[in-house]
Amino acid sequence: MQAKAVAKQVRIAPRKVRLVVDLIRGKQVGEAVAILRHTPKAASPVVEKLLNSAIANAEHNYEMDVNNLVVSEVFVDEGVTLKRFRPRAMGRASRINKRASHITIVVSEKKEG
Repeated sequence: MQAKAVAKQVRIAPRKVRLVVDLIRGKQVGEAVAILRHTPKAASPVVEKLLNSAIANAEHNYEMDVNNLVVSEVFVDEGVTLKRFRPRAMGRASRINKRASHITIVVSEKKEG
């Protein structure tokens, strides 16, 4: 049994979010929340909020025990990229890509025994 939470179109580049997400993959839920609280990255509050949502989904929708939950799957996909232009020297322009992410967190109950 597993529960998941998805955040779409989060305005942080996927590469930056993956750095944070890799820290919590496979960890117990309590430990994962503690890690996210103490990680000084822009993506960590977003991932923490999503993890709390996944925990709430597991508890309320599937009656899972919160103490046995483990972050079984976490992945970040690329969302829509906003393309912008910045003026440069000598009348030129360079492109700026403002990237977005789709973050998915899946929690499941740890197998005892």
